[in-house]
Amino acid sequence: MPLSKVLDSVTNFKRRLVSASWKRVLTGVLVSAGLAGCSANPVYTTTGIVLVNYADAEATPYVLEMTDARMACALGQSLDPLVYSFSRVTSPPDTTGSLLMLLAANCSEYELMEAELDFLRANFEGNSNAARHTREQVKRLNAEVANRRVLAFNRAMSAFDFNSAAEPLECPFLFSDQDELTFMFGLVTGLQAIVNDANSGAAAGVPRSIAPQAERAIRCVDDEKWGGIPNAVRAVVWLLLPDTRPDLSPDPWQVLENSSELGFERGYRVSSALEIVAAETFGRPEVKAKALAKAAEAEKEMEASNRFPLLDAVAKKILLHASDKHWVTEYGYRTPSNQFGSMSPVSQRAPVQTMDLDDLL
Repeated sequence: MPLSKVLDSVTNFKRRLVSASWKRVLTGVLVSAGLAGCSANPVYTTTGIVLVNYADAEATPYVLEMTDARMACALGQSLDPLVYSFSRVTSPPDTTGSLLMLLAANCSEYELMEAELDFLRANFEGNSNAARHTREQVKRLNAEVANRRVLAFNRAMSAFDFNSAAEPLECPFLFSDQDELTFMFGLVTGLQAIVNDANSGAAAGVPRSIAPQAERAIRCVDDEKWGGIPNAVRAVVWLLLPDTRPDLSPDPWQVLENSSELGFERGYRVSSALEIVAAETFGRPEVKAKALAKAAEAEKEMEASNRFPLLDAVAKKILLHASDKHWVTEYGYRTPSNQFGSMSPVSQRAPVQTMDLDDLL
């Protein structure tokens, strides 16, 4: 074959090779672009908007009307990842997401409660290995709860675009009771995150600046309407950070007691739960005993509010757990079902009533 034809053949082969390479590159680019486009699929975006709106308008109100705190927390824990996965294709659903993460944190807290009782019982029985084991579990669960709660706080603040450092204080627009509740409990959850983080050995790294932010922001919510919860939050912050307490303000413990009383009148025991948690945190057993006795007495006559009854159901679990911790510490077992409000065993002896069998004949 002439040399010129050989050279022509080699040249044509190179051109075909280059052309094929570019086709492969172009095909790869188009495929990649197509796959990337899936994340912005308009169907996903529409589905996300529909799901978020449903969760905000229907699912969340339904959950807030529940009285089964454990079932409510399970819904929050399972629904949150689904709802928030759509934040990849639409705006983050921070309003609903704050409540969902709050409920998810409650699930972790219920597990924490059991671990705390296991630790106290191991201590009571003198089982040092079991006590060390469960003590570490308590610290880890406190970190988990703190992480979830600080996320709920951040979502609530983001949902209402709230800047707690603004001067003067600019309250967010809260269009409904559910908005008020979301904002208020975002602040409560932020404070709880600080306590959980402290109990974990600061494993979660929750910023302490949340406390003064909550003290300022809670003023945007009506205290009378919400059964003393806002003033109870402020009192807790004053105990955590005494410098935040305004001049001539009443004693924080008196504020907590008054808030609890107002809560009983409104059908919410949330303020009472905050009072008892504060008493445990700051080592005031006499306050805890008095508050538990009042909560037990109020339970006999108080009618839980039909507006967001889940609030009272969650508060009741906190109150009962506080009582259980005392009983396990002192006696090695949980609060007897008929002795909530008592700090020691009470004799239940009563005259035995016998049935006259003649009446049945």
